[in-house]
Amino acid sequence: MKADVSTFVDLTQHEIEALKTRYNLADAHTHQRQSPSQDAIVARLPELWYESESKQQAHFEAKFLDAFFRLHRQPTARAMGRTLLSYSASVSTMVAGMYLKKREMSVALVEPCFDNLVDLLRNMQVPISPLPEQALHQTEQIYDRLVENVTTDAIYLVDPNNPTGFTLLAQELEGFREVVRYCVDHGKILVMDFCFASFALCDDTIGRVDIYKLLEESGVTYMVMEDTGKTWPIQDAKCAMITASRDIQEEVYNLHTSVLLNVSPFVLNMVTEYVEDSIADGFASVREIITTNGAAAREAMDGTVLEFQEPVVGTSVAWFKILAEDLTATELQAVLFDEEVYVLPGTFFYWDTPARGERYVRLALARNPEVFAGAMDRMKKVLERYAR
Repeated sequence: MKADVSTFVDLTQHEIEALKTRYNLADAHTHQRQSPSQDAIVARLPELWYESESKQQAHFEAKFLDAFFRLHRQPTARAMGRTLLSYSASVSTMVAGMYLKKREMSVALVEPCFDNLVDLLRNMQVPISPLPEQALHQTEQIYDRLVENVTTDAIYLVDPNNPTGFTLLAQELEGFREVVRYCVDHGKILVMDFCFASFALCDDTIGRVDIYKLLEESGVTYMVMEDTGKTWPIQDAKCAMITASRDIQEEVYNLHTSVLLNVSPFVLNMVTEYVEDSIADGFASVREIITTNGAAAREAMDGTVLEFQEPVVGTSVAWFKILAEDLTATELQAVLFDEEVYVLPGTFFYWDTPARGERYVRLALARNPEVFAGAMDRMKKVLERYAR
């Protein structure tokens, strides 16, 4: 018996149901197969296991952070030694929320974004208000738009944003500099979610520069979250990080230790191998899957009622606008679900204005290309029922 998806209250509930579906294009977790060099890592798992038993926790933490920040070209973060590790981005986000709650701070959160950020903050009784992503689109207007839109104590951004692929990290960080300048001038805490930042490394026109150097030199109070969970196909074994500015580091550390002792040394050891593999292959294994499936999605949806929304950074998700005025995301998602294709409706991403999200759906791209191609064939047949 199929679930009544209309009763679901958040995107994660949709993603749980999608895990039971033949063509799961819902969650942005990695479900593709291993590359040849990653297969070699899998073959060495027993060796990595016993190595993890033989050395201290601190060794694997340092080894992982060194590799991660080398891959992401963040030498300042690598040298600071203030990054705290956890099992998932949600845990790191929870720690940030605990800090905001303890300080009785309100937050302006970007809209659209993945709704578990909203749920976590609301469950911790942190007051939130929407910050339209459009306020960040024109670099020369960012400062003034923030003055107009922000009345809270903190700003919370996702970069690159999920689901739109928008980033402030283009153009040598000029947009990001404007956000930081505003926060310093107006005494705002800056909270950044960089969990999709690995995809900026896959784009030669974007890349990454030393973000933490800018943050440290500016004097802004900040918390930054990063994550490995959206990048490598390792059965949801992952590590997330939170790094805080020096002025609040001790308080954030004390909150973090109230939640977690450590991340498994075996997981750290294994994930480090995948990080080093991507350093060696220039992110080819990640880039090729996203590029292949992204192109397949655009080709399959061309001429249908779905219009691909070009991102600034191509991430592991694709954002499509519904062109048919008499078709909503909720309706389309339900029809596709009946055909064993599961996509996410935009309503939950537009967490403050769900009606705006009725014009969009999100597809996950980190899938085996053969499975993804099958999903596109079936999805295209469904969309032929609707006129543009």
